[in-house]
Amino acid sequence: MKKNLKYYLKDKLSKKELALMPTSFDVVGDIMIFAEFPKELVKKEKVIGQAILENYHQIKTILKKTKKYSGKYRTPTLKVIAGEKRKETICKENNVLIKLDVEKIYFSPRMSNERTRIAKLVKPNESVLVMFSGSGVYPLVIAKNSKCKEAYGVEVNPTGHKYALENAKKNKLESKVMLFKGDVMKIVPKLKKKFDRILMPLPKGAEKYLEIALKHAKKNATIHFYDFLNENEAFKAEEKIKNACNKARRKCRILNVVKCGQYSPGFYRFCIDFFVI
Repeated sequence: MKKNLKYYLKDKLSKKELALMPTSFDVVGDIMIFAEFPKELVKKEKVIGQAILENYHQIKTILKKTKKYSGKYRTPTLKVIAGEKRKETICKENNVLIKLDVEKIYFSPRMSNERTRIAKLVKPNESVLVMFSGSGVYPLVIAKNSKCKEAYGVEVNPTGHKYALENAKKNKLESKVMLFKGDVMKIVPKLKKKFDRILMPLPKGAEKYLEIALKHAKKNATIHFYDFLNENEAFKAEEKIKNACNKARRKCRILNVVKCGQYSPGFYRFCIDFFVI
């Protein structure tokens, strides 16, 4: 992708249309996804799609988001605007192959660097729990790129769990990655286990699960809590953590506040790394 998309469309769209053309998109495997696609360009979808297919040879399907993340599993509604009529793909990230349906499972390729960061923090022989593990990307990346003892994943979305099992097998990590289908609140207590590190990468509302995370965190464990907040409001996430720790009678120490993705202008995904004593 040596030249940007507008270069390939300059002779196919008017100047006004070209100015409206989105410059931001996600690529998952061989699928390109536009989160924002102006209604003024609807009649030019086929022209735009064909230009992409002709010049971005690794792209086989182009989708646009018609409805934002919603529903029980916080998934998007996507429409095929060009290319092969499918929403399933295989992407490679951090030495791991991930197969998924981009409409049925929450997945953000923009979190790849964050997953790398977490994997590098994992110490040898750690037991790791990933709440809301989706298609298995977090536990698989950790298992592949660290010397952890084991990585557990819990996912309520049955389609996500199905793909996670397939991905663990595809990457030959079944012996190191343990996957469970169901609600975190119900599944984690049944594990009867405490963990050295717990990840909480829920797109929205992870604070509801802080109590159970603290209950299953070993002494001197690290928890990674994710939250969407305005740029200067990371302190609100820290307050949620401190309140939950006080309620659970656990002492905690904030280790790091990481901005790991922009959701909308001035609104970011933050990860708060904290230590539980």
